[in-house]
Amino acid sequence: MPAAPDNVPPYQGPAPHSKHLASAARLRHQGGMTKTLLSIGHGYCAQRLAPRLIDRGWQVIGTTRSTQKAQDLAQTGITPVIWPGTDLAPLLDRVDTVLVSAGPGAQGDPVLASLSGAFRRAHHLQWVGYLSTTGVYGDHQGGWVDEETPLAPSTARGQARMQAEAQWQALGLPLHIFRLAGIYGPGRGPFSKVRAGTARRIIKPGQVFSRIHVDDIATVLMASLDRPNPGAIYNLCDDDPAPPQDVIAHAAALLGLPVPPAIAFDQAEMTPMARSFYAESKRVRNDRIKSELGVRLAFPDYKTGLAAMLPRDPA
Repeated sequence: MPAAPDNVPPYQGPAPHSKHLASAARLRHQGGMTKTLLSIGHGYCAQRLAPRLIDRGWQVIGTTRSTQKAQDLAQTGITPVIWPGTDLAPLLDRVDTVLVSAGPGAQGDPVLASLSGAFRRAHHLQWVGYLSTTGVYGDHQGGWVDEETPLAPSTARGQARMQAEAQWQALGLPLHIFRLAGIYGPGRGPFSKVRAGTARRIIKPGQVFSRIHVDDIATVLMASLDRPNPGAIYNLCDDDPAPPQDVIAHAAALLGLPVPPAIAFDQAEMTPMARSFYAESKRVRNDRIKSELGVRLAFPDYKTGLAAMLPRDPA
């Protein structure tokens, strides 16, 4: 396992596979400087970014809540840190790059609650990324939004994100905000529900969602790291906003299974959380990630994304 920076408690677990450390070892052997990413709330998106950085010789430190997840992260070449539970302030003094995936909860942003002072003092940071959501734009009745659209969230989650964005911006960091549309990818797709017969095609006239494949999220983050622009805000979504029932129908067609029956939105039994997603309808533009970062999406629409997922999706 690569040596952790000073003040990072050593992780007592199995060493990561050597293939994940080879490029970092070569870089150190050649006398190069190893860059370090602190990934706070090292979840689904960050885990797709990490291998790309490790292959470039980066060290990646990822926080997690559980010992079991820490063991899993260590196996992939990541230095795990249990958080909450570990003081991250000393660690901020020894890293140059930070990605914050942890979102606000009922009590606000958990990272800012414990580390806002440390971040204010971290003048050496070269890049800070904050993963937000396109929910900050609110409802536009199927209309288009871009990064210049005024924020008008209509849900509690969107309002919390808008407030968190403003708080992060106030810290004076080299901040990059990434507003993510609906995330899908390996392990997060409609295939399992379609196979199980539990998928539903809920119909709400005029309802459209934008979405983004997790690997394209990693591509955008890499592009931003290569072309930092402090203060920038980027929408992360594909080129094809679509009604959710169309995605379910296409997944069924790929599987060769019957298309689930349609259910009217006002007749569907849904949790409050699920129903809240239908409170907003908008199409999100992604021109900025292409023009400023030179990103070419691997999965520009849900059809190409689902087709790529199918061969690896467990039956």
